[in-house]
Amino acid sequence: MNVSASMSAPAVSVTTTTTIGEAARHMDVHGVGCLVVTEGEALRGIVTDRDIAVRAVAIGLDRGVPIEAVMTTPAVTVDVADDIHAAYRTFRNSGVRRLPVMDGQRVVGMLTVDDLLMDVFRRVADLLGPVAWSVLEEPPGPQDEIGPHARVDGSSPPASRGS
Repeated sequence: MNVSASMSAPAVSVTTTTTIGEAARHMDVHGVGCLVVTEGEALRGIVTDRDIAVRAVAIGLDRGVPIEAVMTTPAVTVDVADDIHAAYRTFRNSGVRRLPVMDGQRVVGMLTVDDLLMDVFRRVADLLGPVAWSVLEEPPGPQDEIGPHARVDGSSPPASRGS
């Protein structure tokens, strides 16, 4: 499976002259935790909500400062045609949580650790789904192993609260 199957597209982008305040508003409006910083179609860097918190707010930078002052450059990237396993390796080796997805020199999407977690969950569900259904469809075992136990005095067990 290629990276393109799990990425979000398009990536939300800003320019190097976008202010810190404007970048934070873009993140809020688009519901994202990072932005790619571009000049034309060329990737210049990436800025995350953490970059804004740690590199701007924590040290008292003004909201009007260009995002270029706090962005990470160069950005670690993956190619749109890369196998998803290459993305796993890139995340593991780089320690980042978000990767711009490139098609040549153009940013075409964003891949996050959360996207890969969803991939893992889908794979586990695909693997366990048939097993889970087969277990649910099998008749339960003997009553003395599963289900209500008969009482020694012959009476029925108490009714559940839902009865």
